[in-house]
Formats: sequence, structure tokens, C-alpha cells
Amino acid sequence: MAEDERRGGRDETEDERADRMWGDLIQEIRVAQTGVQILFGFLLTVVFQPKYGRLATTDQVIYIVTVVLGACTTGALVGPVSLHRLVAGRRVKPQAVRLASRMTFVGLILLLATMTSSLLLILRVATHNGYVPYLVAAVLAWYLVCWYGLPLWVRRRHTTRSR
Repeated sequence: MAEDERRGGRDETEDERADRMWGDLIQEIRVAQTGVQILFGFLLTVVFQPKYGRLATTDQVIYIVTVVLGACTTGALVGPVSLHRLVAGRRVKPQAVRLASRMTFVGLILLLATMTSSLLLILRVATHNGYVPYLVAAVLAWYLVCWYGLPLWVRRRHTTRSR
């Protein structure tokens, strides 16, 4: 099997492939960044609400952890943009794409943690009920299936193997 066929049948140079993959990555980051920025913005306002001072210590700790996770998520998902700006024109796009892809993957893991932590905090404050951990675990399982399980299944099932 020819090298081009193993790569998916595209007839492109390494630089062309890096350009295409960079464009794909930026589109993916745009989707994730929007949600993260909205969530992070709301999280930053919570501490200024009168009810924050009345939260249980555990809930305040969950809030602080959630804000830190949100800040780290933002850093990981904005990082590829800074990387691109700082290395543009240096003829390192294939390497930059690989690094940006890893940063984005880390950002998605941090987003998973931020979303789970946010849900835990909100449901604890809203319900004060013992079923909250089970509900959060169910949503976390759903995220894992949608974000990792199904994509990995598709990758395994539909990736062409070299002969």
C-alpha cells in the first residue's frame, strides 16, 4: 500500500497537511473556547454574590477548584493560538500542529473536569440531596462516552490498517 493511501489517500506535502490540520484544529478550538469562556465568566461572578458567604466550606472548596480548573482549561485552549503567533513564519508548522493538538487534548480533559466540578457544585447548592454524586457520575459517564468512547470506537473500527 502506498504511503499516501495509509495517510487517508490525500496527495499533500507535509506542509500542506500541517496547514490543513491547523485549520481543522483551530475550528475545533473555537467551539470549545466559546463554552469555556462563558462558563468561566459565570464562575468568576459567583464569589461576588451574597449567597457565596453562606456556602458550606465544602462547597466553597469545590468552587475554588472549579475556578482553577476553568482557568487552566482556558490556558490550554488559548495556548495553541499563542503558539501559532510566536512561531509563525519559522517553518515549524508540523511541529506546532502536534504541540497544539496535545494542548487541545489537555484542554478537553481539563474542560471535562471543569464541567463535572461545576455540575457538582450547582447540584449540591440547588438540591442538598444525596443523589447528587450519582447524577454527576451519570453525566460524567455521558461526557466520557461522547467525547472519548465514541471517537475512539470510530477510530478503531474505521481506520485503515497498513498491510
